[in-house]
Amino acid sequence: MTKAAGRVYLVGGGPGDPGLITVAGVEALAQAEVVVYDRLVNKRLLKLAPSDAELVFVGKEPGHQALSQDEINVLLVAKAREGRRVVRLKGGDPFVFGRGGEEAQALAEAGLPFEVVPGVTSAIAAAAYAGIPVTHRGVASSVAFVTGHEDPAKGDAAVDWTKLATAVDTIVLLMGIANLKEIADKLIAAGRDAETPTAVIEWATTPRQRTVSGTLAGIAVSAEQAGVGNPAVVVVGEAVRLRETLAWFDTRPLFGKRVLVTRTREQASELAHALTAAGAEPVELPALQITRRFDAQRLAKAIDALRDGAYDWLLFTSANAVAIFFEFLIERGLDTRALRTSVAAIGPGTAAALKSRGVAADVTPSADAYTAEGLLAALESAEMDGRRVLLPRAEGGREVLTEGLRTRGASVDEVTLYVAAVPEDPDAEGLRRLLAGEIDVAT
Repeated sequence: MTKAAGRVYLVGGGPGDPGLITVAGVEALAQAEVVVYDRLVNKRLLKLAPSDAELVFVGKEPGHQALSQDEINVLLVAKAREGRRVVRLKGGDPFVFGRGGEEAQALAEAGLPFEVVPGVTSAIAAAAYAGIPVTHRGVASSVAFVTGHEDPAKGDAAVDWTKLATAVDTIVLLMGIANLKEIADKLIAAGRDAETPTAVIEWATTPRQRTVSGTLAGIAVSAEQAGVGNPAVVVVGEAVRLRETLAWFDTRPLFGKRVLVTRTREQASELAHALTAAGAEPVELPALQITRRFDAQRLAKAIDALRDGAYDWLLFTSANAVAIFFEFLIERGLDTRALRTSVAAIGPGTAAALKSRGVAADVTPSADAYTAEGLLAALESAEMDGRRVLLPRAEGGREVLTEGLRTRGASVDEVTLYVAAVPEDPDAEGLRRLLAGEIDVAT
């Protein structure tokens, strides 16, 4: 029997900020079996795909094209004919200078089903992140998106620069850095005021964003002196003046900082989101990998003792321990009612992990004392002589807490839940950037 054809999703991944992908784009990636992606796609978006999805890079590096457009079309058709769900992940919007229409035509001609998931185009986002509204009441009521890739000096140019020059209020050029001088000259010759405010926005919507402003006549020289390169968007029009009061993205406190996040993959997102909100670029390179490792019978016996009220204290020294302990509890068909004991947490993160599972920590160390020593001090007023304590923890953890409690007369039962080790498969992109000296701060 012939295998049913798959489906291809032409997804716009946005201009760089991973938060600008649409909900529909996220859903398509979550179900992808194959992801075919370009160079300017934020690599964090690839993590939205299933871990076993096939990732195929087809982008254009400086001086090298991984695959030609015709070869990409053939690839999409071939993968779909294998009966697979294929996401063609493109920067910006697939149908705004993204050649998505050509790919859709190839799929249609092959009789294969496809869907188009629009994305946020850099033509709008670059200006917005630079504090430039492409339309603004009383300033600009029309806008044109134009490719600057073709040489305006050639006789058969597809763009009629003489008509465009004064036809709209705001002109947005994509891929126009290489020909910026010629384009500016052409616009001025056709009647656009040489003093028209103009901005060039490099690496828009990312912490690498840089904006160079000037006049239409001088912008090419200003951009060259600043060393601006691709990817860059050029905005021409009076609306550029509004950047002086509307700039927001590049004024955030950590803007431009590249911060290495070494937390586990499961824990990294919270810090990464906070860094992004402050303007930094989080680069993930987990230094630890948490792997469940415990004696199921011994852990079950300890939980049975908890249910019988045999323990006076249950101590947690990490959020990982909380997660694995409660996972096992639920796997056995139990819940928080099994915890007939007082509970202590080593710090607010661990206490929050407990609270999310319906357990309020009875004891948590005071601020700046989130260590085994701090937890011992927090338990100073608790009677420990003759008391039984259960300590579910990581393999190879420090003995400070155990020895301190035993010195005070407590009986401490340690139960190993997991091992924290060096990741077997470190993040290749994060490691590359670290070794290349691209990191400003490591956490």
